[in-house]
Amino acid sequence: MIDGTHIPFAPNARLPDPRIEVLDERFLALRLLSGTVEQLATGFYWAEGPQWFGDARCLLFSDIPNNRLMRWDANDGHVSVFRQPSNHANGLARDTAGRLLVCEHGTRQVTRTETDGRSRVLASHFDGKRLNSPNDIVCRQADGSIWFTDPPFGIAGWWEGEPATPELPHGVYRMDADGGSLTQVLDDLQGPNGLAFTPDEQQLYVVESRHLPHRRIWLYDVDGPRLLNRRLFADAQGPGAYDGIAVDAQGNVWCGFGSSGAAGADLDALDGVRVYSAEGRELAHIHLPERCANLCFGGTHHNRLFMAASHSLYALYVNVRGAVRP
Repeated sequence: MIDGTHIPFAPNARLPDPRIEVLDERFLALRLLSGTVEQLATGFYWAEGPQWFGDARCLLFSDIPNNRLMRWDANDGHVSVFRQPSNHANGLARDTAGRLLVCEHGTRQVTRTETDGRSRVLASHFDGKRLNSPNDIVCRQADGSIWFTDPPFGIAGWWEGEPATPELPHGVYRMDADGGSLTQVLDDLQGPNGLAFTPDEQQLYVVESRHLPHRRIWLYDVDGPRLLNRRLFADAQGPGAYDGIAVDAQGNVWCGFGSSGAAGADLDALDGVRVYSAEGRELAHIHLPERCANLCFGGTHHNRLFMAASHSLYALYVNVRGAVRP
């Protein structure tokens, strides 16, 4: 059932875990001295989009090329197929009613899974043109609005969907809680990818994952259906690249990290999770044996960081809770 590449992994016996590299002493308050990186499952083709379901004590995540959604059970650690085919699902989220929101590369749309299991299309076109391939998604708790990125990654070939010609620019969109009134809020980023709100939901982080020469994270003020006052939050520098992001209750930003594909990149130094303070200062790097695509907070106290990293799912208990606790 789990039939992709299996990554060998052994937990560190030494504490503190040397995989957790502290870059600023302020991270010491966020680190659990006895917290170690765990590999929960392996054997996927491209793990993405983790989303915690506290009421079901499980984590859902995407295995995009295998065209399936996976389920990790927190009670016994069992991994099973939640949905197949998944229409090459990528990013996942929950709305204010707890329903599953899915970015689908295969259908080039955003769907919502209703309580009876039916799938309802929330967005498929803008201005009469098909979306590219919705990538990552978040729900704003204050008003239930849904925000998602739409780069063309899923229509670039046969790996995460199927080839097609983009009809729209790389975009970021907002829609009302009921799926109506779709608005294109950004169209000037190269490869918009991960996104996350600040704890007070007054600002939105957006990853620009294809900008050259450096990948960047932008921060915007949220003004109703608009994003204003863009400023640079972080620059990956050199060969590093951001992917999915998550924010904790203190406002720190946890970023899936890896190589941009530049020649000569030191993958051992890049693969994992980069942590920033709310002011944009590097706090730590969590080293993984694989590039981390996306991450989220979950667990009983919402202080467990789940990391979807290429072929595997990893986790780490930390001394801070996620900003959003679904």
